[in-house]
Amino acid sequence: MRNMKEWANQQIANKKRIAIPIMTHPGIEMIGKRVVDAVQNGEVHAQAVIELGKIYPSAATTVIMDLTVEAEAFGCQIDFPENDMPHIIGRLVSNAEEIDNLKVPDLTAGRIPGYLKANKLTAEAISDKPVFAGIIGPFSLAGRLYDMSEIMIGCYIEPEAIGKLLDKCTEFLINYCQELKRIGSNGVMIAEPAAGLLSNEDCQAFSSVYVKKIVDAVQDDNFMVVLHNCGNKGHCTEAMLNTDAAAFHFGNAIDMLETLNVCPKDKLIMGNVDPVGVMKLTSAAEVKTYVADLLQKTATFDNYVLSTGCDLPPHVPAENIQAFYEALNEYNQ
Repeated sequence: MRNMKEWANQQIANKKRIAIPIMTHPGIEMIGKRVVDAVQNGEVHAQAVIELGKIYPSAATTVIMDLTVEAEAFGCQIDFPENDMPHIIGRLVSNAEEIDNLKVPDLTAGRIPGYLKANKLTAEAISDKPVFAGIIGPFSLAGRLYDMSEIMIGCYIEPEAIGKLLDKCTEFLINYCQELKRIGSNGVMIAEPAAGLLSNEDCQAFSSVYVKKIVDAVQDDNFMVVLHNCGNKGHCTEAMLNTDAAAFHFGNAIDMLETLNVCPKDKLIMGNVDPVGVMKLTSAAEVKTYVADLLQKTATFDNYVLSTGCDLPPHVPAENIQAFYEALNEYNQ
């Protein structure tokens, strides 16, 4: 069992910068599979993640950031494109009565068993670095069940009903995290991008309060919660920090230097190379220059971890990923 508190402290004490990009799609492409294969088959998913670990020197392993798995378990209808991430069709609940009647699913629902299998196989195969599972955050999940536009209105006109929905989402996510922990994951990355649509005050009330319940239930010396919010433009960083997660992951909408200045120095702060605008759509030389510049700007922050701002999309050129690591290697030398 790995002590994750010690691991995090070692990274902060380490004079060399580490990188933990969120990426699985390059691994799916490496093994000659489609996205639909990986999101529907735990063995394919694990194989892709394990293969990536052999090729790239990431300081930790992350599984696919799929924001439909938990919603499907509740009963949402899902569309599965061949080579893109799944997406939700329609909405599952639309009023207080339907929320009251909504059952919290068990861990045999939908593709949850496949994702548990992927995490278990990955944790068994990779012992030289931490393995981070991935789940959706409570507000982002509630928004997928209730409809994202509707929940933004519901927070103001039906706060009690939305609170009840968030309670059910949180109960399920705690159960899921406890099982991920039991099967050997060293931590979990909670993707809560929809909370970035809220003000700091509302992010606190409708997201952070519930994320903190997950943190309190599962985080300990051997299991780390990383809170990811790529919707945050800097306006709700304070609410994110109030969750007491062990680490925080930021998207490319924020200024990394400003963010590091307001975050605790004793927690790992990760981000925030644009996965599409930089990693996918520029040249390898431009990626290298961008990453080198980011590393120089953040050089005085020992708790900074180089990462992508979100999950890398499909078909990022391999030479661009290579350039990302070349910039890191040169900086460390």
